[in-house]
Amino acid sequence: MASNDWFEKDFYATLGVQKDVSDAELKKVYRTLARQYHPDSNPGDAAAEARFKSISEAYAVLSDPQQRAEYDQLRAMGSGARFSAGGSPGGFEDVFGGMFGGPSRGRASQGGFEDIFGGLFGGGGGFPGGASTGFRGGPQKGRDQTAEVSLEFMTAVSGDTVTLERQGGRPLTVKVPAGVADGQKIRLKGKGEASMTGGEPGDLVLTVRVRPHPVFERDGLNLRVDVPVTFVEAALGATIEVPTLGGEPVRLKVAPGTPSGRVLRVKGRGVTSAKGTGDLLATVQVAVPSHLSAEAQKKLEAFAKTLPDENPRDDLILRARG
Repeated sequence: MASNDWFEKDFYATLGVQKDVSDAELKKVYRTLARQYHPDSNPGDAAAEARFKSISEAYAVLSDPQQRAEYDQLRAMGSGARFSAGGSPGGFEDVFGGMFGGPSRGRASQGGFEDIFGGLFGGGGGFPGGASTGFRGGPQKGRDQTAEVSLEFMTAVSGDTVTLERQGGRPLTVKVPAGVADGQKIRLKGKGEASMTGGEPGDLVLTVRVRPHPVFERDGLNLRVDVPVTFVEAALGATIEVPTLGGEPVRLKVAPGTPSGRVLRVKGRGVTSAKGTGDLLATVQVAVPSHLSAEAQKKLEAFAKTLPDENPRDDLILRARG
């Protein structure tokens, strides 16, 4: 993927939204477009795949409040650069804040900064803030540099080796581990700023941003998906097909009388990482017909008369009253 400037791209136009679009509306529009142009829905269609990538890139920026604010500012100023890295089918993009000099805008994962190189550089503690000026105490380590990288959902789940293009420097090959999470930090030892006092160079700290998937959501190592079922399937029971990430659908049994919100679990079909393997959690959503024929309505009314005369909300109201 060639390098592109944020200024050269109108992410709002890409998604067909106004600049003041709300977060909820932005997500709704993205999901609609992502489903329409997703490669799984358009096999072999290069144009649809390119459109899907541009949609994902636009949403990755506009859905992040800080990146969106920076993008709006750069567009208003008429400047600002975004560097890209090839090597991954899903793309690998990064924003170098202030030519690596600015603070990281990424959210730290709950476990703190995580190193993808198997504890090669130790764990715990914060990263050095930078080299001090002057020569007191001997050579000082160069300053750490920060950047953000954006990964497609599937790339983050399965892992990949990507090449990071750096302006004015040699490309960096980075091994992204399977199961890397949004907000996780990757430290590249000695790839930061050179020391001004003859010490070792600083580190490059990458904050991972994972683009959302139009169907699946991460919940730790688990994957969540909403699965619609008909009223008849929920009432009488059925065997349904549930999609999996990057694989064939699996068949699950829906027990008679299953309500909306019940979670069906598929063992071992979640995210695999060094910490283990999660499950696929399918949440049942009972789909109610929006239109009924006159005959169907009569039969449904007749069916309703055969049901016990009870209000399913009685217990809810009593508990609410304390």
